[in-house]
Amino acid sequence: MAQALDERTAKRAARTDARVQRRRRQILDAATEVMSRTGFHATAMQAVADRAGISVGLIYQYFGNKDDLLAAVIVDILEDFRDQVPAAIERAGDDPVERFEAAFRICCRVVDTKRDAVNLTYRESRTLSAEGLEQIKRLELETAEPIRLVYDEGVAAGVFRDVDARLVVQNVLLVAHAWALKHWHVGRFLTLEQYIEQEFALLLASVRVA
Repeated sequence: MAQALDERTAKRAARTDARVQRRRRQILDAATEVMSRTGFHATAMQAVADRAGISVGLIYQYFGNKDDLLAAVIVDILEDFRDQVPAAIERAGDDPVERFEAAFRICCRVVDTKRDAVNLTYRESRTLSAEGLEQIKRLELETAEPIRLVYDEGVAAGVFRDVDARLVVQNVLLVAHAWALKHWHVGRFLTLEQYIEQEFALLLASVRVA
């Protein structure tokens, strides 16, 4: 009997958690769309609520204010990097080049799914509080670390040039971000996969030992 009750409790908790995550995603997507269209300062929480099809009061159950909502949109991107980059690297096996390529590919794909949010980040992150900015910086360093380790592995194996891996990671992320920032132009003549293939070839040529 006790085991059955525990199982029912666990199932209810899982359903509640899934509902919370769906609602949170609904709000973040609506906020990204509205803020991208009107700008952060001109965005009203009522407009976000209308776009999400919920009440303003419900938004405040998840986010304290509009600043918190903007920070959450940015953190959402970084959490995708944090969760998906290490997994992609691990799936790639042991070859340093394949691991480096897997990291770049997943970065570009994360950016592709969050193009509006990436553009919003570059445009509006300066409006965050000092505390919010520090959180973003910490997360950025955390998400960059697996790529840095992959590059250092390649240097140790004699595959990559011995340059500061932090600069290489910066280039990787900037090129990935550019798929969103310059998509209005690049997207006219390249698909995402073509962009990944050609940009990775350029990256690899700049760091690979001849």
